[in-house]
Amino acid sequence: METSDLTPRQYWAQVKASPARARFGFGSKAALINIDLQRAYTDTARFRTAYETDPRQLEYINQLAGLTRARGWPVIWTYVAYLPDASDAGVWGTRTNTEDSLQNIREGSERAELDPRLDVDRQRDAVFNKRMASVFHETPVGSVLNWHRVDTVILTGGSTSGCVRASAVDALSRSFRVIVPEECVADRHEIPHFASLCDLMLKYADVVPWLAVRDYLEGPGAAR
Repeated sequence: METSDLTPRQYWAQVKASPARARFGFGSKAALINIDLQRAYTDTARFRTAYETDPRQLEYINQLAGLTRARGWPVIWTYVAYLPDASDAGVWGTRTNTEDSLQNIREGSERAELDPRLDVDRQRDAVFNKRMASVFHETPVGSVLNWHRVDTVILTGGSTSGCVRASAVDALSRSFRVIVPEECVADRHEIPHFASLCDLMLKYADVVPWLAVRDYLEGPGAAR
């Protein structure tokens, strides 16, 4: 195993400056999947479980959502929430049982609400409750992507080291091109955040500036 004295932030800067592998690139049609941008993880003034990485994250995501809709492409939002007795939380939800625990995010609760700053079009966008890390696990996401015949998924949300990474692995495993706009993902601590960006870039996804995604969605290169 190679060793290093670099911090995760420094290692990410090194990987980003000199990627070891070619990019997957954008395909001809994309879906925007926004992962768990719910108040439990975005409302830092209200919930101890919330976090912020780039303060303009939600603003950027709203812009990408508008551009994706303008092309007639799917916009998907996910959130995590469980039954009142958490009987659908599985092993993942059993590690702790406190007020802030994952298993105690109840369907219909404040913690389960999508952040009100988000531009969610309830008439056009798909909103799915997921119970495990990957957006593909026992949700209709895969069916939506197949129906729309997309070949590219753009992942935003949180956490970078958790649900974003799990969703990226599953998306690539299903032969989708995976794009992660760097400013649009967040994590609780910089160590897992930057380490996971490295992991994603080197293995599972193209991690690019959000402006690159905006330009792709605005440009003529992608089929309408």
